[in-house]
Parts: sequence; C-alpha cells; structure tokens
Amino acid sequence: MNVNIDPSWKTRLQPEFEKPYFQQLANFVKQEYRSHTCYPKGKDIFAAFDHCPFHETKVVIIGQDPYHGPNQANGLCFSVKDGVPHPPSLVNIFKEIKVDVGVPYPKSGNLERWADQGVLLLNAVLTVRAHQAGSHQNKGWETFTDAVIQSISEHLEGVVFLLWGGFAKKKSRLIDQRKHHILTSGHPSPLSANRGLWFGNQHFSKTNELLERMGKEKINW
Repeated sequence: MNVNIDPSWKTRLQPEFEKPYFQQLANFVKQEYRSHTCYPKGKDIFAAFDHCPFHETKVVIIGQDPYHGPNQANGLCFSVKDGVPHPPSLVNIFKEIKVDVGVPYPKSGNLERWADQGVLLLNAVLTVRAHQAGSHQNKGWETFTDAVIQSISEHLEGVVFLLWGGFAKKKSRLIDQRKHHILTSGHPSPLSANRGLWFGNQHFSKTNELLERMGKEKINW
C-alpha cells in the first residue's frame, strides 16, 4: 500500500509509516485488496486527510470503520458518495442538523463539503472487506489513527472533538482537554438515537459557538 497522503500529514505521520506494525498493516491491506472486494477504493483510503490538511483541522469526528456495501464508503466517516442512499446514522445526523442549525436535509450524503472546511472525518479503521463489518479491525489501523488523534492533540490548539457513542468516547484519553474541546453524546445509529441518546445534542451549533469564541470560522453544516 503506497501511503499517498496529503504532505502536511505525511510530514507529521512519517514515523508511524516506518514502524513495524504499519509495515504489517500495509501488507495485510494489499493482500486483502488483491484477494477480496474491499472498501473504500484504494485511492480513497486516506481521503479524510487529503480533504483536511493538518493545520486546517478545526473539528474531528470519529467513526468506527467504513461502510461495507457497494459504492458507499468514500474515505470519510459517516459519508457516502454522491447519489448513494443515506445510511441510517447519516439520516439521523442530517435530521439533528436540520433541527439544531436549520440547514435543510441535503440531497447528497457526501461530506467532503465538511472536510474541505476543516472537519477531519476519521474512522478508527480505514478499510473493510465487502459485506463484513469490522473485518479489518485489530490489524493495526487503530494504532495508526490513535497516533493521528494524539498528534492533533499535541501540535494543534482549540480543536473540537465530537465523540459519538461508547467507542468514540474511549478516544478522549488521547486528547489534552486543557487545550481542546470535547463534546460527547450517544451514537447517531437508530439503536442509540431511538433511545433518546442522540437527538437534541446540538453538537453542530455548540461546535460553531466554540469556534466563534476562538476566533475561527464556523462550519457551514
């Protein structure tokens, strides 16, 4: 796997690419993509970084692993390609945005428009085998993406981290809360949302309030 990633991140993460675990991970991913259908496409594995350069990162949203259905995953957590039906979690995200900040429910579920404004849409695991959720977990991706979160925490200031659900909340241990802001809630999946743990969290307006207070440009959700 050639690590073709935005130069601002490459400089920052080069030590990770040289570690033994990453070499093993790269070999595993290459083999999987050769032998099976995997998502996202190879060129999109690092898309979250390519759309959101390191020093422009203002907000981080953490997902678990990519969508595993055809044509869904585009390298950004919760995001799907243009023209693809919106998965249930994304539907609930857009519903909350509509109520919270008044942005109409969008036609496209492609969140590149957020990433281009400084929202890093980071899955903990960046690849998956088709129709097998979690199939690339515990192969090294989590070590890599934890290093990403730690690097942001260490070298940037005033980043807003949105941690949705138990899995994402565990990442708070990697974040210096004296320098950054953490907003937590239930996951937008129907299971959690229907139990009243997602709707009404107002994370989108709260994020913009925090950014504005720090003199940063708000996100157009």
